[in-house]
This record gives sequence, C-alpha cells and structure tokens, in this order.
Amino acid sequence: MFDSNNADPAIKPLLINGSQPLSSDELLKSLDQEGIHCDVVHHESLRTVEDAKAIRPKTDYGHTKNLFVRNKKGKMWLLTLHEDRSVDLKHTAMQLEAGRFSFASEERLMKYLGVIPGAVSAFSILNDVTGQVNFVIDNVLMFHPKWHIHPLDNRMTVTIERKALLDFLKKRGHGFELLPDC
Repeated sequence: MFDSNNADPAIKPLLINGSQPLSSDELLKSLDQEGIHCDVVHHESLRTVEDAKAIRPKTDYGHTKNLFVRNKKGKMWLLTLHEDRSVDLKHTAMQLEAGRFSFASEERLMKYLGVIPGAVSAFSILNDVTGQVNFVIDNVLMFHPKWHIHPLDNRMTVTIERKALLDFLKKRGHGFELLPDC
C-alpha cells in the first residue's frame, strides 16, 4: 500500500518501467504462499532508527537501517546495515569501488525501489525491476538469525528469519554483496 500521507504529492507511485510497485499486502501474501512465517506488528509511521527504538522492546535480533545511494554516474546501491552501525559513506564508496556516494532523491527512490523515505528495507530490492540497484548487506547482520524490517510500508515491521529472507530475494533474482567494514 502506498502511503500517500508521507509522500511528496508530486512523485507518482510508479516504477521506472511504468508499473506499480509491489505493495506490502502483495509482499506478505507472497511470503505466506511460500510458507515463510513473519510476525507482523502494525505501528505509527516510523522514519528513523530513533523512531523505531522509541516504540519497541529490546531484542537481540538484527534491527536494520537502509540507505539508498548513488554515484555521479547514476549507479545505485541499497545498503542494508545494522541500525547501530556507523557509516562512513566515503569509505564505503571506496570499498565498493563506486567513486563518491550521495543520497538518492525521493523521486529516484520511488522509481527504482517503489517506496517512500522511511519505508526502505531489504524487501525494497524486489521493486528493482530493471536490475540497476546493487544490494549490499552489512556483514554484522549475518550474525543475527532474525531481522526486523519494514515490509515496504513504514507503518509495519516484520520479524523474519535471515535465511528465509535472503532465499526469498535470491529466488526472485536479487543477490547481494557483503560489506565487511563500514
């Protein structure tokens, strides 16, 4: 479901190829059809890590933050990181041989990942219908058997097993690269 309350009204909820982005309802239905269990929690709209920390109980699961960045040539990356990981974008760009990173615009975010700011998560890569976004995961998250992430809507959080999530994404053509150090 596209959250028009938090979106720039000038940005149409369409992907770069003109199709509609995958909705959270469609995503949750696909997970269910594949027998992937997710605990779903509905909450107020969360746009930052601080917002999330303020409303949730403490767990040892992988809590994530996500950055959608691009370089001067227009190449794009979705970085899924542990929420407490400090990120040096210059160093990270150097590690990924990307040149220099800048944050992608809200319009680019919608065109390539089909979400609004605050709703970006590993699931967003499913909306990369043209295969132009490089998906990079913080190696620290690989030590967490379960992750808490938004299912394309920042008014919900799902708890999902890391392996099930990554297998689900891989089955749909979305592999990833590990980022060893930020």
